[in-house]
Amino acid sequence: MKLRAHLKTSLLTAFMFTIGILSYAQKQIIFDTDFGGDADDLGALAMLNHFQNKHEIELLAVMCWNTEKYAVSAIDAVNTYYGNPEIPIGARAGEAQVTDWNHTKVLADNLSYDADYKNVPETTALYRKLLGKSDDQSITIVTVGPLMNIKKLIDSEADIHSSLTGSELIKAKVKEFVIMGGQFPVGERREWNFDGNMSGVTQYVLSKLEVPITFLGYEIGVNLKTGEVFNDLDKDSPLYLGFYHFSKYAPWMKHQFKGNIYDNATYDQTAVLYAVRGGIDDYWQRVTNGICVPDPEGRNTWEPSDTSQQSYLVLNWPKAQMETEIEKFMLGDF
Repeated sequence: MKLRAHLKTSLLTAFMFTIGILSYAQKQIIFDTDFGGDADDLGALAMLNHFQNKHEIELLAVMCWNTEKYAVSAIDAVNTYYGNPEIPIGARAGEAQVTDWNHTKVLADNLSYDADYKNVPETTALYRKLLGKSDDQSITIVTVGPLMNIKKLIDSEADIHSSLTGSELIKAKVKEFVIMGGQFPVGERREWNFDGNMSGVTQYVLSKLEVPITFLGYEIGVNLKTGEVFNDLDKDSPLYLGFYHFSKYAPWMKHQFKGNIYDNATYDQTAVLYAVRGGIDDYWQRVTNGICVPDPEGRNTWEPSDTSQQSYLVLNWPKAQMETEIEKFMLGDF
């Protein structure tokens, strides 16, 4: 009787675990990031690795917008640390430079990696390869940096991977763009992801995309502060290494540094959380019937539109509760 009861309990536990996984359909995600400047990209990448390890997503690739010398290696180091060295990385073409306050070198110096700019494909080629072999409307692209990689994909021509142009390929294969960028409903400041010192790129990209777009604006992440909990992590973990370096050296953080990691704005993690878990009418409320109209310099307005496939999210949860929730996902405690 005891054995039968134990077996029944084990089967029930396994069943409930399976149902828990299946309640979130495994999504195919491409993550496009300006990794290395703000530590939120690191937190977002840690989240994606945990979601990958728990079989909630298939992280098809990480596309690196940043041309900082160690950015690609740092991304590979993070993926390798979490047990996913096989995840492809694409790099934006450009002359590599060193930015001392970026947290990329400290990750590369302290963690194992194989990838660098010399041995990874250019982002457009990797995008076309992945999209070309995917099912229709199957890919979610999450962008948490400036949109030059997407512009280059849009402008790409037919190749060995697909007879479709870049615009046609996106329309055929992409289910949704999740874009961390802008400010809603009105962006009166130059928001970095909509600017990126690349005038007009956001205008161009948003005018060409013909798929659903969900925006997570600056106004959400700037009010969510996370990171101090990483002071308790092992000193050789990527979250500790990266957030500590960021707290000590980032131009807008270093003035308060006294030897510990400090809470920081949580922009990119919000985009990953929505892309994987959704959470409409739970974490968020969705605002529709409008279109994001950017200007050339990183500002934007939200204008009425009955035909738009665009929307932006408004935080529904209390601030402190969402901060704890995002930290849970960055740490993999779920």
